[in-house]
Amino acid sequence: MPQDPRFDDPGPDAQWQAALADGQFVIQCCGTCGAAQFPPAVICRACHGAMLKMVPASGKGTVYSTTTVRGREGGHDVSIIELAEGPRMMACVEGDPEAVRIGQAVTARVAAGEPPRVVFSPEGGA
Repeated sequence: MPQDPRFDDPGPDAQWQAALADGQFVIQCCGTCGAAQFPPAVICRACHGAMLKMVPASGKGTVYSTTTVRGREGGHDVSIIELAEGPRMMACVEGDPEAVRIGQAVTARVAAGEPPRVVFSPEGGA
């Protein structure tokens, strides 16, 4: 019985984490239908195809929804960002959490840390 080549390499989440560790923000794109998706998966959510690859993301997005999480140290933003490529992802927008607005244009960067993560800044600065 032939092996499935999708399982010869590290899985999609490991590939995404490795790209972040290299300072790259990538998303998955289907080679069959062209759909972009996040989070990474083994099959395309649009066409169920298996020809997926990681491609550089533009880093551009729009705040789809937002909330401020409050703690003793103050508040921080948690937002759903609609990426220019189409998928949505949860991330934080840097700066004053009270200033984040639905529809606001944002730009991504990879923040160093353990593990590295994608954060967004309002376009034009914080």
